[in-house]
Amino acid sequence: MMTDAHAALAEIDLADEDFATRSDAEDVWARLRRERPVHWNTRPDGSGFWAVTRHQDAARVLKDARTFVSERGMRLDHNPAATAAAAGKLMIVTDAPRHAKIRRVVNSAFTPRMAARLEQNMRVTIREELAAVRDGERCEFTDVASVLPLSVICDMLGVPKADWPFMLRSTRTAFGEGGSDLLERLEAHASILEYYRELVAERRRTPREDVISTMVNGAVDGIPLTDEEIFLNCDGLISGGNETTRHASVGGLLALVDRPDQWRAAAEAPEHIDTLVNEVLRYTSPAMHVLRTPREDTEIRGQPIRAGEPVTVWMPSANRDEAAFADAARFDGLRTPNPHLAFGNGPHYCLGATLARIELCVLFGELLSTFSGGERADPALRLRSNLIWGFESAPVLLHSR
Repeated sequence: MMTDAHAALAEIDLADEDFATRSDAEDVWARLRRERPVHWNTRPDGSGFWAVTRHQDAARVLKDARTFVSERGMRLDHNPAATAAAAGKLMIVTDAPRHAKIRRVVNSAFTPRMAARLEQNMRVTIREELAAVRDGERCEFTDVASVLPLSVICDMLGVPKADWPFMLRSTRTAFGEGGSDLLERLEAHASILEYYRELVAERRRTPREDVISTMVNGAVDGIPLTDEEIFLNCDGLISGGNETTRHASVGGLLALVDRPDQWRAAAEAPEHIDTLVNEVLRYTSPAMHVLRTPREDTEIRGQPIRAGEPVTVWMPSANRDEAAFADAARFDGLRTPNPHLAFGNGPHYCLGATLARIELCVLFGELLSTFSGGERADPALRLRSNLIWGFESAPVLLHSR
């Protein structure tokens, strides 16, 4: 017989875009971890998916790429036809062995010289942005946080600076920010892909030290990457790198603003900035879910899972699992160890994880050395999304040192 608690959980749809805006979202995840760590989520149309909410189970699903494949989609509400067309071409929906081969091509672009150039440009960019923030005046931090990741990804890909605003605007629309509808999202994706078409053609004529040039000259098993493969992976890089880092920046700033003791502790220990950044990543968990599909019958925590049944891993829940993190609900900038899953696990571990960590270290290092603290000007507004656990608005007042 279903208990009242289970009945209540059965009525919640984690895939509802409004779920992330609920004030009790973290409480729901906590209840799922306690009561139904492997939970069948039924959607209004009668379809459903398995929701994995414990850290140990999440890590296993993400790591076991032989059982849980990506080629059938990596997020809820994906377009099956589009996913099938992109499988084997776009890294995030490609499985072994081709996934690793495409990944090696893209990774080869990250030379020490490129990394040094990117980091130098990061510092220039964030100092310019923070210089415009006035002491004690209202600042919409989502705007500040949007500039750094966009500049880094565009710089890395080789997008001219004059086109960065277009990329930011199009990426936000493509991922549903600002209430964009399905048609607007599709049009935004189309405009981004058309832009890449022109940039790839330019790089074929005049290669430079950027990722697009590397992919233009890259090959898998001796066969050059097609234009379509390049377009798709550029789109994946700019979308993933921009969205995740931006929302981690906002959530991390709010965590520090809400906890002045943590701000002071972090400012007094700049040598531990990497530890702070790992806690920001755990606490904010911007990538809300990842989808995998078992290729064969299996089980998770004793729960039978049939081949083909969608399995979703919910990172904000896994990263707040009391079994994996002491005092898991508390933000602790000196937390160690910190085995968070914000970048995933296994062969699909985030390609840009190292770069994202550098970005966040630069951002929070500059914030802590420039400002002594701050407070919220108004309540932050969560983003309507079942993919990104982020912020639509986060107005703050920051105080200069």
